[in-house]
Amino acid sequence: MRVGIGYDVHPLVEGRKLILGGIHILHTRGLAGHSDGDALLHSIGDALLGGAGKEDIGNLFPDDDPRYEGISSLNLLGRIKRKVLEEGFRIRNVDAVIVAEEPKLSPYIPQMKENIAQVLGIEPQTVGVKATTSEGLGFLGKKRGIACWSVASLEKKEDPQR
Repeated sequence: MRVGIGYDVHPLVEGRKLILGGIHILHTRGLAGHSDGDALLHSIGDALLGGAGKEDIGNLFPDDDPRYEGISSLNLLGRIKRKVLEEGFRIRNVDAVIVAEEPKLSPYIPQMKENIAQVLGIEPQTVGVKATTSEGLGFLGKKRGIACWSVASLEKKEDPQR
């Protein structure tokens, strides 16, 4: 059994869609980023990569590579899943926390969980997504950005040659 942790944060900016968990959430600002800026999926990707002992998402998909400009983070998460499976791991579960003062995210969480489960090929009940605020503290509390923390557990598949 292996466990990985992931973290991502992006500033909120004008002129961008807010994408979290692969969902377009109606809001006046979106997350800055080279891809679609989906901090939730980026943190989950880093948790999976960490559990497998691999480099982080920024090394796999550099922000100066035009191939990844505007790309859906669901696509990136699918690529990470394939990399983890190629290393002989099975994804057991993922759990994430989104920290955002606004907008209210609870109506979107069931679809986020479905999206994540579908891309990772795991059951929705093995995906946890929670949202909270920072109670007005710090840059998150001042509504300047959104941060996400994630953990993932992986299991090494048994080698049939043993």
